[in-house]
Amino acid sequence: MNLIFLGPPGAGKGTQAKRIVEKYKIPQISTGDMFREAVAKGTELGKRAKEYMDRGELVPDEVVIGIVKERISQKDCERGFILDGFPRTIRQAEALDDMLEEMGRKIDAVLNLVVPEEEIIKRIVYRRVCKSCGAVYNLIYSPPKVDGTCDKCGGELYQRDDDKEETVRERMRVYREQTEPLIEYYSKKGIVFNIDGKKDIEEVWKEIEKVLERIRS
Repeated sequence: MNLIFLGPPGAGKGTQAKRIVEKYKIPQISTGDMFREAVAKGTELGKRAKEYMDRGELVPDEVVIGIVKERISQKDCERGFILDGFPRTIRQAEALDDMLEEMGRKIDAVLNLVVPEEEIIKRIVYRRVCKSCGAVYNLIYSPPKVDGTCDKCGGELYQRDDDKEETVRERMRVYREQTEPLIEYYSKKGIVFNIDGKKDIEEVWKEIEKVLERIRS
């Protein structure tokens, strides 16, 4: 079962991906993880990627695709995998399809977690983190008992720079620009499954399970 996970920042992909990993015993693979592993192992592609990364440049698609191929050729991917953060462009999606076809494999489903922008703003912009123990709160959904103070250790709560509204809106803009063409690309293949990410965690999981069981049967 080879999956791609799409969804804006704050949609809950990480939470749901962990459940898929646990239940279906397939690895979640993010581009960052793949790069770090290839660089750490000192593979030829890892060395090439590191050269671009050290210069602060984008790693070219052919190197990225090569690293993806290295990763999904490993034994733990025999039963399948979840790609998170890749592909990011139509060109990468086409190259991924070609590569998988050579390997006698294909993408079985694209899980698209759909959450309106204003809901994402509430989830991220109102997030507060404890400086001492790292506990996470949300001023709307799970506020601390005392404003600005951690319930667990009494530490000071703060807002991360990444969680500020202008940053979040910019990340959403970039996500829309990159992802909408991908949704269209995979929709034409009939493998996109839109999941309502506004629902609570358990309801979202039930929707995902239904899709995955249908694919497996």
